[in-house]
Amino acid sequence: MIAVRLGTKDEITQANVLKSVLDEIKATDMSMPPAYSTTFLHRKIRQLLGKDPFKGIKSEYNQIALGLYPELKKKVYNSRDPLWTAVRLAIAGNVIDFGIFTSVDIIGTIEKALHNPLAIDEYKSFKDAVEKNSEILYLLDNAGEILFDRILIEILTGMGKKVRAVVKGQAVLNDSTIEDAKEAGLTDICEVVDNGSDCIGTILEFTSPEFNKDFKSFELIISKGQGNFETLYLPEIISDSQDIFFLFQSKCDVVSKELGLSKGSMLLMKA
Repeated sequence: MIAVRLGTKDEITQANVLKSVLDEIKATDMSMPPAYSTTFLHRKIRQLLGKDPFKGIKSEYNQIALGLYPELKKKVYNSRDPLWTAVRLAIAGNVIDFGIFTSVDIIGTIEKALHNPLAIDEYKSFKDAVEKNSEILYLLDNAGEILFDRILIEILTGMGKKVRAVVKGQAVLNDSTIEDAKEAGLTDICEVVDNGSDCIGTILEFTSPEFNKDFKSFELIISKGQGNFETLYLPEIISDSQDIFFLFQSKCDVVSKELGLSKGSMLLMKA
């Protein structure tokens, strides 16, 4: 597993951790959604390693994205529709997911996102919802990607919107925490809170009471990443009183098949 290799170069430790993880997998309730079981496995890995194996690579990709940030921001503000361009860039940023890939073509993905059509594109509904709402809850996904989100959030705040960005309460995979938000300069742009959880995606039964209150009270929610889609695109969560928009790239066969799309498709999808 990537997490184990990132966490230690000692082959004996790697073998011991993998054995424990395999034992954990055998005991996993396979009827549970993937985000649940994967959360427990990564919790176990962190416990056995005694550290967050993704910490170094998260900081590395924050720095790479910071280097790209000035040019990307310029591209957005010089475009005909900065909101549209910022949305496309935010989706492009979702490819930076080390729980899925070991390498990324950042520039190529940016160009693809800007010039290729989205497999599901509900931008008109998204723009209408943004114009109608003064407050937005923005669920962040990965480190590195958070710089792409920062540009979209800057566009939204420039439109007079109050944005509350949400990071994970504790480390899991390469998901953004408050440390990543600070490193990306996001805390200078908008309010940033954590959801009180170390779960993959957003599993409401494991998030804090404060976050649950926020989630229920906001009428417009922007949700980044496949993990958030898997855990929030559920009948018991979707409400007529809320607009939830999912911005992500479909990275696995199961989700792609469920949506009737090819793997790697990029989406701006309304719940």
